[in-house]
Amino acid sequence: MLHTTVDSFMDIVRARKRPSIVFLASTLKISSTSAEYMASLLEKAKLVEVHYPLNILQKPYVTPRPVTYQDPPAEPPIDKAAVLDAYSIEADFVPANIKIAQLNESSYYMVEFEGLTYPTRAFLDQIRDELSNKMPAMSVEYSDLEKTTAMKNLFFKNTMAYLKNFQFDDLSTNLFAGLLLHRMFGLGEIDVLTHDDSLEEIAINNATTPISVYHRKFGWLRTNLYLPNEEEILNFASQIGRKVGRQIAVLNPIMDARLESGDRVCATLSPISSHGNTITIRRFARNPWTIISLLSDRSNTMTSEMAALLWIAFHYELNVIVAGGTASGKTSALNALCAFFPPNQRIITIEDTREIMLPEHQWNWIPLITRNPNAEGLGEVSMLDLLVTSLRMRPDRIILGEMRRAPEAEVLFEAMHTGHSTYSTMHADTSAQVLRRLTQPPIAIPPAELSSLHLLVVQYRDRRKNLRRTLEISEVVSGSQSNELTPNIIYRWRPRSDTFDKIAPATKFYNELNLHTGMTEREIDEEIKSRAGILDWMKANKLDDISQVGAVFNAYYTNPDEVMNAALKKKKPDSILAKD
Repeated sequence: MLHTTVDSFMDIVRARKRPSIVFLASTLKISSTSAEYMASLLEKAKLVEVHYPLNILQKPYVTPRPVTYQDPPAEPPIDKAAVLDAYSIEADFVPANIKIAQLNESSYYMVEFEGLTYPTRAFLDQIRDELSNKMPAMSVEYSDLEKTTAMKNLFFKNTMAYLKNFQFDDLSTNLFAGLLLHRMFGLGEIDVLTHDDSLEEIAINNATTPISVYHRKFGWLRTNLYLPNEEEILNFASQIGRKVGRQIAVLNPIMDARLESGDRVCATLSPISSHGNTITIRRFARNPWTIISLLSDRSNTMTSEMAALLWIAFHYELNVIVAGGTASGKTSALNALCAFFPPNQRIITIEDTREIMLPEHQWNWIPLITRNPNAEGLGEVSMLDLLVTSLRMRPDRIILGEMRRAPEAEVLFEAMHTGHSTYSTMHADTSAQVLRRLTQPPIAIPPAELSSLHLLVVQYRDRRKNLRRTLEISEVVSGSQSNELTPNIIYRWRPRSDTFDKIAPATKFYNELNLHTGMTEREIDEEIKSRAGILDWMKANKLDDISQVGAVFNAYYTNPDEVMNAALKKKKPDSILAKD
């Protein structure tokens, strides 16, 4: 249990019965003004009484109030043999110890916070009320996440300045500011979980069951955290929605949104979810995945040769769809591949929630986000609306977050036919399934319209081993019948050996590049080999940060010979990164 200055203040009051403000200040080594301010808040919390004698020569003093309270019990110790993993995390100066343990044939994610006594918690409650009154501007609702982040930072800064009135030590000041930030601006204890990079999902199923998490290494785990009631879950969901201009209520019981960190949120209300209100948070990497991240030995999602072929495809404006099952890495793969776009092109992304994050060198980028209707059913902006609007904005590249319905697919393929390079994701497990979904109801695009689609990239997730791999890279070709389309699989992942095989030559890919660039098949193969060498060089030098990857690709499009020469001679990348 953490012993704070507030606890020391209360210890003195209980021991001395009626210490003066001056005595408290001297003993705690703080100013009389700070001691008096602390006493006034503890009086509001009904823990003490502050007395101001009529005689001005007498000093104000403090007496304890007869309050009965009990500090929260400490978590029972866990047998060391049951602990599978242990580490610490910190969110806005709020620390937590994490223990993953096997207890009673179940796996648990145990969160241990720094315990606070009742007086300190009551004191913080009073500070929260004070801040709510002193900072009314903090309650303004913004739908712009950049403004939300700025507002959060301003609140934290103002809270730190306010806490300095009490002359706490730096450790306590930082901790209290972080706790108040989470209580007033965030999701309470859940905010700490959102800072654990080992977690992919945080799920609140209802108020009667513990919060559950999906751990990258251990899968689904139960935590020791609960929310007090269903109303609290609704409050958190509403708070998340307000920050991004979305609404959740009885008439709109389903909400998709995102946190300022970029994490995606799906919330539902009872009775749509019959066991209670729910919130599911899909955590995204704080540093977006790049193509080098996908090529790393740890990820091994694809080979450098496969990535080089896709680099050329994205460079020369071939149309690509990235498919896969749930949590297979579709959006992460598309986000990584979008770094291949040349820096001098206009890019428009269309999403329900912002997930695509491009490097800084792609400055001509317009991210568009859909909007749900309000309570009166007005104000909706759909993906189709944004897709049609994007065609009037002279885009070079259009990225549709996910293709779900026939109208979106029709406009997207119409954009392909009018010369726009388009990219999207969709749910499908194989290349053949992608074509079936596109040509059969409910999407039902005529096969002839699919001729402008060049490549399919299929992502796969092995849930047993928790691996993500690029299952197939294929091209869309005409079959034996005139209206039949079949996938020509170029690369395929072999699960038994965890290797990637080249299955067939990329015939359509070669023909398209030859038609638009004049390169022969041999020259294209040499280009693939050269670019694969650059990617291997970037991997060897650990250039996997989005800014570093963007700097190298920007340098390549400015002076390709310099980058190819650096990769060929295995030079250090410092000179190239310095030019960005």
